[in-house]
Amino acid sequence: MRSTARADGAPARFLEAETTPRTTTPAARWSVGAPEAGDYAPWRELFRGYCAFYRVPMPEEKAELVWSWLTDPGHELEGLLVRDTDGTPVGLAHYRPFVRPLHGAVAGFLDDLFVSPDVRGGGAVDALLARLRVIATERGWNAVRWITADDNHRARSKYDQVATRTMFVTYDMAPATD
Repeated sequence: MRSTARADGAPARFLEAETTPRTTTPAARWSVGAPEAGDYAPWRELFRGYCAFYRVPMPEEKAELVWSWLTDPGHELEGLLVRDTDGTPVGLAHYRPFVRPLHGAVAGFLDDLFVSPDVRGGGAVDALLARLRVIATERGWNAVRWITADDNHRARSKYDQVATRTMFVTYDMAPATD
């Protein structure tokens, strides 16, 4: 399941749809909300850009699988799209809850964050991160965590403004191959 229940027993993921399906920044330049059924093509292009940035292949099967996760209410992965004033998606965020046993808490993990290069520096990423901060508050998460490449200097300069850099080093261990 995506999240815990609200005080009235309904799943918390529906709280967004009932209260603010899409939020708009004060300047009304950006709106942020969950991907909708007709968003597959623009989302795929943004995801393709994200994969290309990290030099990770993106076959159509991968895009379809990730999209199926984003549109499956039972899957833990959720997404946000930031849209310009015309309603065109120009950025994405993929996030999910994760438990933090050491802290006895649940936090959010931001797996993917990408804004189209032609709108970078215009506040789109700020709108995505602000919406994610609201979601974290609504769900009682004690933090939102993400990783980025050490040489992603432009993104890191933004992240240094909105979050605290940790001193942890990340490792990936491959599964056993018998």
